Amino acid sequence: MVQNLIKNLPAQEQLSVLGEMKDEYDDLAESEQFGVVMSSVKKLMPRLQAIQFKLQFEEQMNNIKPDVVSVTAACEELMKSQAFTKLLEITLLVGNYMNAGSRNGKAFGFTISYLCKLRDTKSADLKQTLLHFLAEVCQEQYPDVMSFTDELIHVEKASRVSAETLQKNLELMGRQIKSLEKDLETFPPPQNDKDLFAEKMSSFVATAREQHEKLDLLHKNMEKQYNDLGEFFVFDPKKISAEEFFGDLNTFKNMFLQAVKENQKRKEAEEKIKRAKLAREKAEKEKEEKLKKNQLLDINAEGDETGIMDGLLEALQSGAAFRRKRGPRQAANHRRAGHAVTNILAKELMQEDAPTSSKVPAKKKKSEEKEEPKLEGAESLEELLDAAPTRSN
Repeated sequence: MVQNLIKNLPAQEQLSVLGEMKDEYDDLAESEQFGVVMSSVKKLMPRLQAIQFKLQFEEQMNNIKPDVVSVTAACEELMKSQAFTKLLEITLLVGNYMNAGSRNGKAFGFTISYLCKLRDTKSADLKQTLLHFLAEVCQEQYPDVMSFTDELIHVEKASRVSAETLQKNLELMGRQIKSLEKDLETFPPPQNDKDLFAEKMSSFVATAREQHEKLDLLHKNMEKQYNDLGEFFVFDPKKISAEEFFGDLNTFKNMFLQAVKENQKRKEAEEKIKRAKLAREKAEKEKEEKLKKNQLLDINAEGDETGIMDGLLEALQSGAAFRRKRGPRQAANHRRAGHAVTNILAKELMQEDAPTSSKVPAKKKKSEEKEEPKLEGAESLEELLDAAPTRSN
């Protein structure tokens, strides 16, 4: 309301004209009546400006003080952070190793802005950057360095602070306090008992002056801290603003954290591919072993069949096949078959040995033939084997 009143208030000449029409107050429009009343207030514009400054003073303090504190704290954190110092040491070492033999080799240091350019240097396969390599080295070999992101808490807030704007706002506040003090010195006495402007403003100016002085001391300490930081990191604080310096630092901090996450994802993907490869190799190995096993079983099966025939022939020749226990009828048949085989073999031997065996009496030969059981139609060993019942095995 005060801002709009200051913005839309008529000029002093118009207010003076309206003030002369106070006798016609009832005949005037509402806006003109308001102008008549306002024209009666002495030093109206200085009063309104002072009231506006008083209402906005707390807000201005809350805007300036946190920024001053953030930059001061960020400077102190950087100076005390051993993890960040170690990170800069590792970065310098890696850079000198890569630039060995060139004009950039054996460097004693680098600017903070160079940290943001680590992502521009890529590996031969373009899958990794120098920042990814640096993050991996720190995570595996120097785990204490990883805590630097937690130590630099106020860097993000400091990166949003404009030192120039901060300086201007602080100087403007000082000028406003000084102007109000001068106005109060020459301010007319109260118009009536309700005119408490001078009294209230005097107490406010004393408090505002005290708070401004404290804030000014904090600001000077902030500037000193930043100058010390420039000396520590070897840069000119007048050429590189706090906003630019902490902005680069905050950007690198976020990039480093992102590189750590990307490294983790890459390792998980590589581990997944490795597990899939091992599983595939294992499945192929099992498949080959199963195939070899099946082939071996087939070979054994063929060998078993050959062995069965050999065993059968051996059993027939030795007569062991006819000594197994069988049923009464089946056993009799096989016994008859066995006798027939023996007789046929004997006949063949006798035929081969006929000249020497012709002296055998015919009567005895006839009686032996009567005692031998015969199989009808079996004239040779082959016919007898064909006629004999097949074995169950």
